[in-house]
Amino acid sequence: MRFRIRARLAATTAVAVTTILSVGVSAAAAPVGSGVSRRFLGPLQRVSAVASTVPGNGDQNPYGTAVVERSIGNLHRGNILVSNFNNSANNQGTGTTLVEVSPHGQAKLFAQIDANNLPGACPGGVGLTTALTILPGGWVVVGSLPTADGSAATAQAGCLLVLDSQGTVRETFSGDGINGPWDMTAVSSGDRTDLFVTNVLNGTVAAGGNIVNRGTVLRISLQRHRVDPPSRVDTTVIGSGFGETTDPTALVIGPTGVGLRGETLYVADTVGNRITAIPNAVRRHHSAGIGRIVSTDRQLNGPLGLAIAPGGNILTVNGGDGNIVETIPGGRQVAVRRLNANGAPPGAGALFGLAVNLHRDKVYFVNNATNFLDVLSR
Repeated sequence: MRFRIRARLAATTAVAVTTILSVGVSAAAAPVGSGVSRRFLGPLQRVSAVASTVPGNGDQNPYGTAVVERSIGNLHRGNILVSNFNNSANNQGTGTTLVEVSPHGQAKLFAQIDANNLPGACPGGVGLTTALTILPGGWVVVGSLPTADGSAATAQAGCLLVLDSQGTVRETFSGDGINGPWDMTAVSSGDRTDLFVTNVLNGTVAAGGNIVNRGTVLRISLQRHRVDPPSRVDTTVIGSGFGETTDPTALVIGPTGVGLRGETLYVADTVGNRITAIPNAVRRHHSAGIGRIVSTDRQLNGPLGLAIAPGGNILTVNGGDGNIVETIPGGRQVAVRRLNANGAPPGAGALFGLAVNLHRDKVYFVNNATNFLDVLSR
């Protein structure tokens, strides 16, 4: 896989990385009043391989990452779910599997989704993306941005697939703004869940490789039920105008990672090479555009996956150089670590989804260059 952003072109090779990799960290502390007491990445120095994410059918190119908080069905507390975007022939937008990995390195197939046997509409079929979350009750929601042959020319709108804790698809959400769901986070309260989903196919294919500023962030409100899968209640566009473009080797580039801190939703604007913030994301009734620009350039290099650290700082992984960057909500980039050094330039194209573990002292991340789940720890 190759990743290109702002004329930067990079390639990766499949060479395992299980050694300690780190680069310089800003020595300055977070400013007073920032609400952040320390750098989360400060003590984390070691990168280790956890397990291969390639299941029996040969799917590869791991994208989404989610930590299981409660054991239910085939989901076991502390394990990590990973979604695969490519099939065994390495065609993008054709992966159909979710793999469950234990912190000790045991990997097993959680689900293999049959595109011809879905309970509802999913335009184009199945190609699992970085959009992956686990809801109360063990409901797994994963995005699909499918292609017919791995090319952007055949990409279609896709859907969100809802699986039960046994790995069976029980429901799909499509249409009403869902158009190439690329990443996702969620917040639940009572019997309600809000999904925050980025979409990257709004006029992208028709633009033929040109950048179009039509990427969106949707808030999809769900009603949860005791036994039945959650039902879709409402959809609101809360973010719009993000850059998106097709790419001959990365398929599509657009707004990717999202993370919620309080009622502020942070977005990794990959094409803009920046992090933005959408205020009042849980309650707003209209689009905030791209939101407020939090941080741009410097150590950011095509930010993709995004997660909120325990202290409230923003973690992003770069598609352009294999680094993870920690940014305070005020915008200052306070730490950076090298997670992957494969390829030329080193680490480019290797990183997508990431998630903080339950003990809040490690970061799991997928490594596309090796088809492994890796971990950054002390």
